[in-house]
Amino acid sequence: MQIAIAFNEMFFGDSFMKPIQKRSDCPVSSGLDVFGDKWTLLILRDMMFFGKTSFSEFLCSSEKIASNILTDRLNLLHQEGFVTKHPAPENKSKFLYTLTDKAIDLVPVITEISLWGIQHTNAKDVMQIAEKMKKNKTRAIKEIQDQLRAAANQ
Repeated sequence: MQIAIAFNEMFFGDSFMKPIQKRSDCPVSSGLDVFGDKWTLLILRDMMFFGKTSFSEFLCSSEKIASNILTDRLNLLHQEGFVTKHPAPENKSKFLYTLTDKAIDLVPVITEISLWGIQHTNAKDVMQIAEKMKKNKTRAIKEIQDQLRAAANQ
């Protein structure tokens, strides 16, 4: 097993991850198995709404994610096809993460969570989406998704 881990880290830069164990055939449960913890959703939020792409940028988020948890969640997102991972042009020992279409399809979900938080908690509209959503939610979500897809294809 140690050889497999070392091989994977050497060639792919990942720690070895076990496949996610499916708890049921329920689509809500299956979705939560992949992106249902707070850290994974916050990483996706940071990528979608704040343009973060690097490990160090994620560490600077106000929620203060621990580096070992960040590594685990980035590896999970990569393994499950939510992000692509590639060496940074200026430093090949560091990686940049880009959203895939699979992750971009979650924009409406994260947007709705944000809108719920604005309405039912003392949260502020730090993502600056509430006004856009009030005017035309469908168009605003499509604009965000189009921008993210364009950035991913650069």
